[in-house]
Amino acid sequence: MEISKGVEMLHLEFHGNIIHPTLLWDQEMAVLIDTGFPGQIEDLSVAMEKVGVSFDKLKVIILTHQDIDHIGSLPEILQEFGSNIKVYAHELDKPYIQGDLPLLKDGHIENPPKGKVNDTLIDGQELSYCGGIRVIYTPGHTPGHVSLYLKQSKTLIAGDSMYSVNGIIEGIHAPTVLDLKEARLSLKKYLDIDIESVVCYHGGLSKVNINDQIQKVISY
Repeated sequence: MEISKGVEMLHLEFHGNIIHPTLLWDQEMAVLIDTGFPGQIEDLSVAMEKVGVSFDKLKVIILTHQDIDHIGSLPEILQEFGSNIKVYAHELDKPYIQGDLPLLKDGHIENPPKGKVNDTLIDGQELSYCGGIRVIYTPGHTPGHVSLYLKQSKTLIAGDSMYSVNGIIEGIHAPTVLDLKEARLSLKKYLDIDIESVVCYHGGLSKVNINDQIQKVISY
C-alpha cells in the first residue's frame, strides 16, 4: 500500500501472520525497514518489484529490533546483496541480531537468523536517506527497539511498539513485551511529533487522529 510518494507499506503473509515491512526509495537508492520471517526474501522481492524497485537498488536495511519476524530474512539478503547494503540497528539489540547472544524471545531456535550490523542508531539521530528519517528510541518490546519518523510524509514506522486493528491503534501487545512500563513510557515520545500516519508492523496503516489515538492508549 502506497503511503506517499516513495513510501510503500509491504504486505507479507507467513503461516497466517500478516506483517508489514516498509520500503522507501528515491532516484538514488532504496531503504528497507525490517526483513520479515526467515525464508521471505522471495516474497520481499516480489513485493518490491510490484512497486518498481529491484533488490539491486537496496542500499540500507534498518531493523527496528531483534525479533525473528523482523530480522528473519536478513542473512539471505546479505548473502545475495551484502556488499551493497548497510545495516542499522540499536546497539542494545545489535549483539542478538549478529548472533553474539541468543535472541531474547526466540533463543530456543536452532540456527537463528543473524547478520552483521554495520552501524548503530541512537535516539534523535537523523538519517539523510529518502527525505530524512528520524530515529526514536522506544524500548520496552525489546531493550533496543527503535521507531522511525519519515519527515517528508510525516509517517511513523512504529515497529512493534504498538499494534493496530482495522486502522485503529489498539495499544501495546503485552504478551510479547519484555518491559511493559518502559513500553508505555516510550509511547509518550510520539505525542511531541507531528504524525499524519502510522505503520504498525502488526496491523498496518492508521491515518485518523493519531495523537488522540496514542493518548488514549497511554491512558489505559
